[in-house]
Amino acid sequence: MEKKLYLCRVNHKEKNMEHYTANTSRYDSGMQYNRCGTSGVLLPKVSLGFWHNFGSVDPYERSREITRYALDHGVVHWDLANNYGPAYGSAEETMGRLMDDDFRPYRDELFIATKAGYDMWPGPYGNWGSRKYLISSLDQSLRRMHLDYVDLFYSHRYDPETPLEETLQALVDIVRAGKALYVGISRWPLEATRFAYDYLRQRDVPLLIYQGKLNMLDREPMESGILDFCAEKGMGFISFSPLAQGLLTDRYLSLDSSRGSSRGFAIPEGSRMSKGKFLKESMLTPELLTQLRQWNDEATAQGQTLAEHALRWILQQRGVTSVLVGASSTGQLEKNLKAVI
Repeated sequence: MEKKLYLCRVNHKEKNMEHYTANTSRYDSGMQYNRCGTSGVLLPKVSLGFWHNFGSVDPYERSREITRYALDHGVVHWDLANNYGPAYGSAEETMGRLMDDDFRPYRDELFIATKAGYDMWPGPYGNWGSRKYLISSLDQSLRRMHLDYVDLFYSHRYDPETPLEETLQALVDIVRAGKALYVGISRWPLEATRFAYDYLRQRDVPLLIYQGKLNMLDREPMESGILDFCAEKGMGFISFSPLAQGLLTDRYLSLDSSRGSSRGFAIPEGSRMSKGKFLKESMLTPELLTQLRQWNDEATAQGQTLAEHALRWILQQRGVTSVLVGASSTGQLEKNLKAVI
């Protein structure tokens, strides 16, 4: 038994020590880069999100394959948050292992972001937008990711109870302390965004980017004026959930909706709808299926998949810098990259 355990440890160690060298043609693969507002930062049109598929419940070797594929194809912006997983913090822990195993030599080629704003630990200081929470959370994130700094740190959500000046001054001080190079906000309302833009600009810490949920099914940043404001002020905008949790792909197009919903029919195994946490089966109404099939017909007529069509639609909107895509395999990431490569 001891000998078998020892061999397992040796094999695990050897596997982790497998050498990775990035593709020398990674910037000739066809990836396109957009300027982030009027800053000096260029972001790939398609960026890699760690919201799903990189937690402690996911195979680490698969995370290595996906991130290696990303860098090998010029996807240099990776987006995390303190509570990504599951479990909370585990996506950042995966990032730390990836840095140690594969990406330390390429740190300066990567643009790594993390966030704080949602519940992370018990008690009054593990949530929302206080100075105490934001700075403590970032310190924890840096330890988990084995990094000295992040390229971008976000306030993950608007806090209606904490004074905006407190949240924003924490962002200023984080940059001045060298813990982040740039700051951003996510899902803030327009008036608070206006205030944040002015406050940060006056303190020489420009608001680099706004992260919002924008896709063909959810156009709130366009309807609320956020996207126009970003374009007018020279801020970047990055879309999360650009494929609406997979609705804007071909995964659900063949489901029979004759009974008023997809209920009672085989939901694709492994899909987010099959897990039922963020994407509910009840959302897939007959009306929605009809719309998805219409968009799919339009995409097919242009020689595209529905996913490519959806990603290109976002990137064509004024003010959009990049889209964040998740990936459960290199094949899935490859498909998404076809929107720009």
